[in-house]
Amino acid sequence: MAGSSTTRSPSPERGPGAPSAEQALLQAGQALCERPGALRELGALLEAADPAALARLAAALGGLAAPPRREQDGAEPPGRDTALAAVAERAERVGAAFLLLLQKLEDARSQESPVKPIPKRVLGHAFIFAVTHKEERSWTTARSRAVAQEVLERLLRTAGCGSVEEFLQGKEGDEDGRFGEVMGLLKQELTKDTWKRNPASKDVFSWSLLRVSRPWLCPHLERVLPPALLLSDDFQEENKVLGVRCLHHIVLNVAVLLCLLDLLPVLERCQRRQGQGRASSPWDQVLQLLLAHMEAEHRLALLLPFFRPRVQRLLRLRARFTWPWVPCVSPAGL
Repeated sequence: MAGSSTTRSPSPERGPGAPSAEQALLQAGQALCERPGALRELGALLEAADPAALARLAAALGGLAAPPRREQDGAEPPGRDTALAAVAERAERVGAAFLLLLQKLEDARSQESPVKPIPKRVLGHAFIFAVTHKEERSWTTARSRAVAQEVLERLLRTAGCGSVEEFLQGKEGDEDGRFGEVMGLLKQELTKDTWKRNPASKDVFSWSLLRVSRPWLCPHLERVLPPALLLSDDFQEENKVLGVRCLHHIVLNVAVLLCLLDLLPVLERCQRRQGQGRASSPWDQVLQLLLAHMEAEHRLALLLPFFRPRVQRLLRLRARFTWPWVPCVSPAGL
């Protein structure tokens, strides 16, 4: 009525003390392992959720199914077997929630015109969950692996990709791959102090890295090189081998000379003593592989710093035993 003030009464769907739609969504996600009906509640709440709420839900689901955290040195916590069995059971329910979430996104994408992009963060969390649980590990069972594999297949279909490589790299001529998003989500789990605490982090990192080739890997060098070096520098043989495999892949798929500028000072730690020869190291094999695979002009540019000091010494010796009127090339000119 004109001239009268109206007061807004509480919505019948949400009382004064009721949680917000996003809070209800997250609560339903957290309750997956406690109430059998939580999955139905989650499905109903997904209809009205915005992209930010979906991203937070995906993060919560991934955390719910994460393997038990280890000590900082990688040691297993007490009660390991019970905790691992519980993770596998939770992963089955979380996988069912991810399947529901991805199906809702796929349905919404097919109905909208123009099609809105699916939130990258949701896809990134779903990918990390799938890779964490799809392989035979101490925290997986046959059932949890099957659910994770189904999540990966649904994820690729939802993203409109025909393969994992296409999902991570983007389509031909399109730089909009999801590898950067995945590495951004893994960043906090791949530091010097954290990578051993999450037993799945190195698996997700290496599995993803080895499926990204040139030229798509080059922009991510600063993100992928530190974790690869951490792995290769570990005292456990399994981690060393995995780290060298990652480094080999990086060297072959990134602009070589730029990569070496960051790589060699870290790898080549043995310092030459005065008057003694340099002892060979495992990284000599990396350099041999590098020289065998790089293009000719890059190989010349790489070898030049090694040969320049020897040529300069020869020129200095020649200058000492040459008459002053004979011109000599200055070492500075090399």
